[in-house]
Amino acid sequence: MRTRWSLGAATVASAALLMSACGGSGGGGRAPQPSDNTPTVPPPVVAKAPQSRLAIASTEDVPGSFGSVGAYEKVTGTFTGEVDPADARNAIIQDLTLAPRNANGMVEYRSDFVLFKPKDMAKANGVLRYDAPNRGNMVALDPYFASRGYVFLTAAWQGDVPAGPGKLTLKVPVAKNADGSTITGAYRAELTTGVATPNSLTLPASAANAAMQAYAPASLDNTQPGYALTRRFNESDPRQPIAAADWKFARCSAAQPFPGTPDETSVCLKGGWDPDYIYELVYVAKDPKVMGLGLAALRDIVTFFHRDARDAAGTANPVAAAIRHTIASGVSQCGNFMKTFVHLGFNEDRAGGKVFDGVFAQIAARQNNVNMRFAIPGGGGGVRIDHTAFGQAATRGLAKDYVDDVAQRQGGILARCEANGTCPKLFIGFSGTEFWTLQGSPLLTDAWGTRDLVQPDNARIYFYASSHHLLGFPSMTGPDAAAILGPDSNGRYRTNGNTAVLPVVRALYQNLEDWVLKGLTPPDSVVPKIADGTLVRPERVAFPNIPGVTYTGLVNTYPLLDWGPKFKAQDESGIAATVPPIALNRDYAILVPQVDADGNDIAGIRSLDIAVPLATQTGWNTTSRPGRIDQAGLVGSMFPFAKTRAERLAANDPRLSIAERYGDQAGYVAAVQQAADRLVAQRFLLRADADAAVAAARANPVLP
Repeated sequence: MRTRWSLGAATVASAALLMSACGGSGGGGRAPQPSDNTPTVPPPVVAKAPQSRLAIASTEDVPGSFGSVGAYEKVTGTFTGEVDPADARNAIIQDLTLAPRNANGMVEYRSDFVLFKPKDMAKANGVLRYDAPNRGNMVALDPYFASRGYVFLTAAWQGDVPAGPGKLTLKVPVAKNADGSTITGAYRAELTTGVATPNSLTLPASAANAAMQAYAPASLDNTQPGYALTRRFNESDPRQPIAAADWKFARCSAAQPFPGTPDETSVCLKGGWDPDYIYELVYVAKDPKVMGLGLAALRDIVTFFHRDARDAAGTANPVAAAIRHTIASGVSQCGNFMKTFVHLGFNEDRAGGKVFDGVFAQIAARQNNVNMRFAIPGGGGGVRIDHTAFGQAATRGLAKDYVDDVAQRQGGILARCEANGTCPKLFIGFSGTEFWTLQGSPLLTDAWGTRDLVQPDNARIYFYASSHHLLGFPSMTGPDAAAILGPDSNGRYRTNGNTAVLPVVRALYQNLEDWVLKGLTPPDSVVPKIADGTLVRPERVAFPNIPGVTYTGLVNTYPLLDWGPKFKAQDESGIAATVPPIALNRDYAILVPQVDADGNDIAGIRSLDIAVPLATQTGWNTTSRPGRIDQAGLVGSMFPFAKTRAERLAANDPRLSIAERYGDQAGYVAAVQQAADRLVAQRFLLRADADAAVAAARANPVLP
């Protein structure tokens, strides 16, 4: 029987939050005068404040016009900032004190940015919305919110994004030992391929981080201690060692076979790579970038556009004095980053104010590994690939007094900002995939999965019933999905077509705006719960017996891992020396949404294609590869209903047919109208989107 630990009765020492001092000496009166027998004391050296420099590369018109706001323009440039290692607000940044300093005694970074603004700033509504770029990809303006007068900012936060068209990059320094020597440390990469190939694989080569810049090996001699390559079929299989003589840091191909040409960015394998295996490479890496500077960069960039008139050189802020409120948006990897930003205390600016008034962390189950030595902020986590990737260790609960009984830790994501009064109004959006593949339920329950958590007053969590991680991705066959998303998305079943979630998300952004600008309290959280039986163990899901469908109940488990004594798991910071990590045989409970008779999720916001269903839609999809224990990437499944009762009975399908549900097309349209009106009343659908959905239902018959 599993032993349970509890911190409930334990005394937990709370760490003091360091605050930087500001202000004058506080003394008054006449200063002491030197005398002949009193040595003259030179005045104290006053440290310079961090400086920022704005460089605008181009300003161009945005095609089209946006409601009464009219024309927009796109401003592209770079923001160069300084971070003071002596400021306690920066103390948590890993290796900041080991970064090179400039003449001002500061550590520099440079971030690419794109700013979309109304050409007539008198029509701006005072809101700056920051959209975090996912793996450096620029985020375009949102036409609906452009028509409301938003200023949109996208600025780089991830320091390992390579330069390229459409990419926003962040330049951060490499840390060095105090004596100037190279820093080295343990590093791990998973190498996979969709097809058998004799070609070398480019590091880091993982499914979720393949496009990023890798950390170079300290030596190309793979016979040294700390270097190993193994392979295994499924994640839990024993690792099979590959002899050092059979692999090299090198570039090779059919025309230039093994051992190839030495290269620190590539790995060559004798006999080629087999797509059936996960290859795990462990090596000694060198030259860690100070990736945590991305947190300070975001803090300071947004503060500049919000509050400053000009930079240190006198360059004007193009939106000076026009911003009254700030809202952050992050999707997937970037939603995890925004939660980490808040958790590590960066929503406090250098003057002690709030950086963001509101934050929407979209389809974001975990936190982001941006503040560790040899950080991997793009890493993922799945049943098979990246199962023990970084990004999973940090606290999941939101409340400042959250108790993690599995890890024996206390304190949630909002602990730091609660201590200094800088917490934003926080929305978190979940798809079904966050439960099945991305270990999401610990945000909602205690670590053992026995009770629902009470969420803080400034937070809302919304679950999009029967949706999957790729919001708005159309329904398609496994091979078609794999052609777009990669071989791991080649599912056994058609992908989920839950595109009606997107208007729900737009309404939620509107609710967050109203909460920030008007103080209008948003709808309560809408999530599955243990208390009402809508959040259950996977084996308790009452999935219907749909012909041709096998419900496996497979979920991504969540083990407690040991990365070594210098890794600060609570904060996803520090230095990992135990690579791969050691499982401590204490797992967090993973619960999933319970379903109705159709197989659609009971709890959550039921968008129109779930409220008025034509199919069963899930947040999971099973891999099509024989013998492989895995989900099909981050896609869900869709199983259409039979059109008539006769078709249903012939197929032995227990789910009612479309005709049995709605009678005829008029009945279907009426059901859509009723559901749309209900969602509008609940503030989960805008009236314009509701009317458009009803019009689309009339124009696209599903029944005679």
